[in-house]
Amino acid sequence: MADRAAGVNLGLNLTPLRASRQYRRLYVSGFVSALGSQATYVTTAYQLKQLTHSPIAVGALGLVEVVPLLIFGLYGGVLADHFDRRRLVLVTEFVLLLTAVALMVNARRASPQVWVLYVVDAVIIVAGSVQGPSIAALNQRLVAHDLQRDAATLNMVRGTFASIVGPALGGFVAVAAGPEWVYAFNVVTFVVSLGFLVTLTSAGRGASDGASVSSLLVGLRYARSRPDIVGTYVVDLLAMALAYPVVMMPFVAERFSEHYALALLYLGLPVGAFLATITSSWSRRVHRYGRAVVAAAVLWGLGIAVFGYSSSFAVVLGGLIVAGGADAVSGIFRNTMWNESIPPDVRGRMAGVELISYSLGPTAGQFRSGLMTAWTSLRFSLCAGGLASAGSVAVVVAALPQLWSFDARSDSHVAQVRALRAAEHEAS
Repeated sequence: MADRAAGVNLGLNLTPLRASRQYRRLYVSGFVSALGSQATYVTTAYQLKQLTHSPIAVGALGLVEVVPLLIFGLYGGVLADHFDRRRLVLVTEFVLLLTAVALMVNARRASPQVWVLYVVDAVIIVAGSVQGPSIAALNQRLVAHDLQRDAATLNMVRGTFASIVGPALGGFVAVAAGPEWVYAFNVVTFVVSLGFLVTLTSAGRGASDGASVSSLLVGLRYARSRPDIVGTYVVDLLAMALAYPVVMMPFVAERFSEHYALALLYLGLPVGAFLATITSSWSRRVHRYGRAVVAAAVLWGLGIAVFGYSSSFAVVLGGLIVAGGADAVSGIFRNTMWNESIPPDVRGRMAGVELISYSLGPTAGQFRSGLMTAWTSLRFSLCAGGLASAGSVAVVVAALPQLWSFDARSDSHVAQVRALRAAEHEAS
């Protein structure tokens, strides 16, 4: 009991994991696969830099992701509302396992092929875009309505912890032993993850009338009817597109003589996110989720501006930590708002739109930062992007004031979803 109280005081309530065995298995599976995926993400960028020595080539990883993300992100949401979500997650996880094998085989060649990195990256985006909406919909269904904020916090802890350990492990092993060993580790994590996923029971599907374009349009019309929700998408999209710093970190690290600079830079964002998440008990007193998202987005942009401008390694790292914490706070409130106010029958399709909002931003941000760095300078690209990100929030609030006025205590959509979930529970 004392351990539980301490966890709650810090901001972590483990009740969602205790209450649902199915959610617990999905959670552990996601944690294991995230470790390998995060390690692979930084290793791919590192390997591409070693092979090409070009910031544009590294930034172009984002460019090849745009089209598959747009197409399969949206259609993945339709599939999540029509087909068995457990089966979709299993199939896509197996495809991701195969991509890790392909990267490992390519890295073990005497002359690794650059084109393989781009092709495999596109396949990863396709599989992840189809899988993401199903996982989001399962999270809503497997966790009780009143525990959604706690589940969002736990999911953030899982992601940020994996983002700390995965990149650090990937960066160290890639430099010390070679990229092929990082990719081999990713293969193992996907095998373990699949072992947990196969134990899931079917959680059903949404009430979609078919995996068709008309079904997609139903989801988009619902999104259009919710300017508050659209506001969360736009804020996050702009924040990432204008100020996503991760792919430029190998070039930032070259400014400093510290041999550990790159590893610490990769840790900055997730460490900030982890610290903000485990101390987020204050968030339970906040009911105006939209205002919290707006404030966090401004702080994110300012943190990245500091990161890009300063010549002090300590200040640069501090800017990243602040930005990472702000991003985590935004993520907690966005996910809580989505799961508390979006009806289960369109949750998959809305999760597809969400996937695009939080994935397309970093994808576009990769290319933007690489191109602007090549045209101007690294410092200008990062600093100007951070300031533009912070300033863009005011435009979003002016255009979509419903985001600013959202209040979970009085919102009719929250009340509707709470009633629907209660009815589902009584029926079961």
